[in-house]
Amino acid sequence: MGLGIVAALRSARTMVPTPMVSDAPTPPYQAFVAGAGLVEANTENIAIGTQLAGIVSEIYVKIGSQMKKGDPLFTIDDRAQRALVVQRQAAVQVAEPQVTDAKYELKLAESLVPEGITIEVRDRDIFTVQKAEAQLVQARADLKAAETDLERLTVRAPVGGQILQLKIHLGEFAQVGVLAQPLILIGNVEPLNVRVDVDENDAWRVREGAAAAGYLRGNKEITTPLKFVRFEPYVIPKVSLTGAPGERVDTRVMQVIYSFSRGELPIKAGQQMDVYIDAPPHVGGRPALLRPTITSHKEDTSYAK
Repeated sequence: MGLGIVAALRSARTMVPTPMVSDAPTPPYQAFVAGAGLVEANTENIAIGTQLAGIVSEIYVKIGSQMKKGDPLFTIDDRAQRALVVQRQAAVQVAEPQVTDAKYELKLAESLVPEGITIEVRDRDIFTVQKAEAQLVQARADLKAAETDLERLTVRAPVGGQILQLKIHLGEFAQVGVLAQPLILIGNVEPLNVRVDVDENDAWRVREGAAAAGYLRGNKEITTPLKFVRFEPYVIPKVSLTGAPGERVDTRVMQVIYSFSRGELPIKAGQQMDVYIDAPPHVGGRPALLRPTITSHKEDTSYAK
C-alpha cells in the first residue's frame, strides 16, 4: 500500500500542467479594437472562368506567373471555330463581287434610259443593288461574330497581377458559370490588402484613417503597419468561425480594408493576421478585447445613455 501511495504521488507531480505562454501579440496601442484579418490581393481575388465551354487545348501560365492586363491565360479547343471563320470569309468574298456587278448593271441601265430602257428595269436594278449590299453587310456581320467567338475561346487576364491558383489542366473540360473551384485565381499582390472583421459591438469605435498594425497568425514576430483603405458599407454575418468555446455565431461584423507593402515579409494571400486598430477606449472602462472574433461579450449600451 505504501509503494502504491508513493507511486501515485509521483505520478500526480508529473501531471501538473505547466503554465501556457500566450501566443497573442502585445497590443501596440493603449486603447484598441482587434479583429481577425484575411490577407488578399488589392484587386480582391478574381476567379477566372470561361464564356464558352470546351476542352482546354493550351495553357499559357503557371502558378506564380506575373501577368499584364490582356495576357492570354488559356485557350479552349478552337478548331471548329477557326473553320467557321474561314467559311464566313469565303461568304464575304462571294458577296463583294455581287455588289460590284449589281452596281454596274444599274449604271448601265441608267445610261440607257433615254434610249428606251423603262423605269421599271432601272428600279429592278436598284433593288438588286440594295439586296446585294444587304447580303454583303450580313456576310460581314457573320464573319465578325465568328471572329469574336474565336477570340472568346482564348481567356485573357482582366487585370494585371499574379496567378494565385491554377486548377485547370490540358485536356480537361472547362465549364461555364460560377464554379465551386475557379479555373484560375488571379490578383494584384503589391500591395497586399487585409480584410479585417470587426465585431459589430466595436464598429462604432473604428475611425477612418486610424493607425493599425497586423501580426501574422502563427508568428507574432512578423508584423507590419497597415494603411487604411476603406470601410465595406454593408455589415455582414460573421462567417469566420474558429470553434473556440463560447464563440458567438449570431453576431455581425464590419469589414475594414487595410493595405501594406509585402516587401521581404513572408506573407501570402490567404493567410490570417491579428489586427489591432487604434481606437478610443470603451465607454464605462470596459476592457478592450484581444480577439473579438473568438470572445463572447454582451453589447455595451452605456454610451447611449
